[in-house]
Amino acid sequence: MNPQPALAAEASTDIIGMRRHVTAILADVSRLTRPRIALMVLATVVTAFWITGGGRGDAVHLVGLLVGTALVAASSSIANQILERHTDRLMPRTARRPLVTGGLTSRAGWILTAATLVAGTLTATVSAGWPAAAAAVATWLLYVVLYTPLKRLTPLNTAVGAVAGALPVAIGWLAADGPARLAAGDAASALTAAALATVLYLWQFPHFMAIAWLYRGQYAAAGLRMLTVDDPSGLRAAGQSLAAALAMVPVSLVLAVPSGSIRLFLAAAVASIVYGGAAVRFAVRRDDASARILLLVSLGSLLALLTATVLFGQPRPPLS
Repeated sequence: MNPQPALAAEASTDIIGMRRHVTAILADVSRLTRPRIALMVLATVVTAFWITGGGRGDAVHLVGLLVGTALVAASSSIANQILERHTDRLMPRTARRPLVTGGLTSRAGWILTAATLVAGTLTATVSAGWPAAAAAVATWLLYVVLYTPLKRLTPLNTAVGAVAGALPVAIGWLAADGPARLAAGDAASALTAAALATVLYLWQFPHFMAIAWLYRGQYAAAGLRMLTVDDPSGLRAAGQSLAAALAMVPVSLVLAVPSGSIRLFLAAAVASIVYGGAAVRFAVRRDDASARILLLVSLGSLLALLTATVLFGQPRPPLS
């Protein structure tokens, strides 16, 4: 009997099994670190760095800063999932996370949290200086120590989470020597960075409220105090979304003032007005369809604003 077909079949089975194992590991890593959120954070850091320093800084240092920031962001995500593992178990949208399924123990999770936080902080410090690293650590503290436990206590958790979401602007601004530039008379880049941080803060309210509405039943079952749980009618969530989206319109236009770029002005106007329109639709309808549209528009509007700011923001020259 020729053993080769049997051996080939066994080898093929082993390869398929290995591929599935690798795929499962990569899926767990993705769920644990949430790379889409990390990418948004990194895009914000790059944009803030660009509008402050004009992109003329050492590219190696910028890459090091991004690596450090990504590690700190991964650490905050892991810590968040350790603290929320019991509530995550109660929600289908989070029930497959490694700390829920047993793919990662809490002890191993804390070790990984500490390792990535230390590595990220050191990398950011060496690459961009301690102020930028301190801003990254401050973001970690706000997200893990304040925002995460507040989700069980009060709907005001969104306001705290929004601060953590806007702080990456400070990372990029500090890495590009923003304070020194401001002291030297470069108020324009500081104004742009402040406007960008405010836009990021306001942007998060409609974005979070759309998610909170879509998963309000799951949040309620897990005992999380989202605004849509405290007020099932959705009126308060809709009002908060609408107020933030409308406030974003003039603030986003301020992004174009220091550069005087008409293209940035128009891009900011279109992106923020479309976002406001989606928030109005959600406020009027308060249904899953309008919430999904608001969620998608939120991502598109932010991408448009960051891209336009980088392309048309006319970076400032370096200090002499």
